[in-house]
Amino acid sequence: MRKKIVAGNWKMNTLPAEGVALAKGVAAGKGEVCDCVNFIVCPPFTHLHSVVETLKGTNIAVGAQDCATEVKGAYTGEVSAQMIAALGCKYVILGHSERRQYYGETSETLNKKMARAYENGLTPIYCVGENLEEREAGRHFEVCKQQIEEVVFNLSEEQFENLVIAYEPVWAIGTGKTATAEQAEEIHAYIREVLRSKFGAKAEECSILYGGSCKPSNAAEIFSKANVDGGLIGGAALKAEDFLAIGKAF
Repeated sequence: MRKKIVAGNWKMNTLPAEGVALAKGVAAGKGEVCDCVNFIVCPPFTHLHSVVETLKGTNIAVGAQDCATEVKGAYTGEVSAQMIAALGCKYVILGHSERRQYYGETSETLNKKMARAYENGLTPIYCVGENLEEREAGRHFEVCKQQIEEVVFNLSEEQFENLVIAYEPVWAIGTGKTATAEQAEEIHAYIREVLRSKFGAKAEECSILYGGSCKPSNAAEIFSKANVDGGLIGGAALKAEDFLAIGKAF
């Protein structure tokens, strides 16, 4: 049985006190959501520690939004996987479309980050997906396959067992556009097929999240699809009520 996951990517939003309040709000309402749903929140680096402390004993996991390619050293402004793990984080988002687009992250970069994550016991939430130009050119399958083959295929079977994939239709992030449930299922099923070509039956156990403008109004329809195992939530994760409502969609 694949894990049902609702992960909140807060991006560069909330100040430390606001983040703690948001975490408390999610924890307070979690009892209204099926125990089958695994909640993860990913605050900015500045308040990872306070959010981890706030959520102790709640079964809500905390993740970071990124990590450095290097173990330690003279890398001003970087935050290592070891530092993140030492705070009590269990997950780290890697390869988000914004990191690829704005900061030039490549598969070479991401292979290093994945290695650092696994060395420190973190579960990567590895993001794949196409932009509008690639979608309109009919290259969405090709793009996702390449992003998986160049990074995920380098993992050992043991590492793959501790991986979450998030599909992001980049054209649907922050634009108000949303892939239809059928489009989401089509690409998620394809991603699982690609994973199966390398990892066999283990691909059936990998949770694949949908990450494109998922909100309370469309979550139930999207989550009803066989190969959609949850969501990587952006804007709707910044309100505890909306985030919990998405969890209730299961």
